[in-house]
Amino acid sequence: MTTTLFISPGACAIASHVALLEAGAPHETRVVDLKKGEQRTPEFLAVNPAGSTPALKTDQGVITQNAAILGWIAQTFRDRDLAPVDDPFGFARFNAFNGWLSSSLHPALGKVLFSRPPLEGDAKDQAVELALSKLDLAERHLVEGPWVFGETWTLSDGYLMVFERWARQAGLLDATRFPRLNAHLDLVQTRDAVRKMLEVEGLQPV
Repeated sequence: MTTTLFISPGACAIASHVALLEAGAPHETRVVDLKKGEQRTPEFLAVNPAGSTPALKTDQGVITQNAAILGWIAQTFRDRDLAPVDDPFGFARFNAFNGWLSSSLHPALGKVLFSRPPLEGDAKDQAVELALSKLDLAERHLVEGPWVFGETWTLSDGYLMVFERWARQAGLLDATRFPRLNAHLDLVQTRDAVRKMLEVEGLQPV
């Protein structure tokens, strides 16, 4: 089984890209250039009518949304121990964390970084404060360390890395305020799968 992952380098689809590499899953990657508007072309809309990446084309059809793709990869490649798929409570925690990333942290950071036109004045200050409050929640309560779920690495670690990278690049991941998140990002970026993803997407560690 070979899958095709539609990505935009550096965007949130890197979480699914890392997951496929961690799984050792045969796959192809196809770049969707968001700056050129390729996500709005008829060709890509036929894959994902929502016009966003990631989208994973499988033998059974297309899966969208990182949280869903990570769950599918973890369950499909059970022998790689990518998540606690045989523990209902543990797998629920895995899905809950990924859901929080997609529904809470991602939009908060995205508003700061990707609003067009860029936010200014009070609107920007309020958006930054909200994003920092989400990072505070992860730092103080959600990330157990050294991995998201303590001593056990899961695909959630690659997903959290997306937003840690964005925050560090934007100067929001202060080392004093967020020591746990900074340490986590540094650790995740040492993994072979992450290094391979960066190489394929033409990115560098941050």
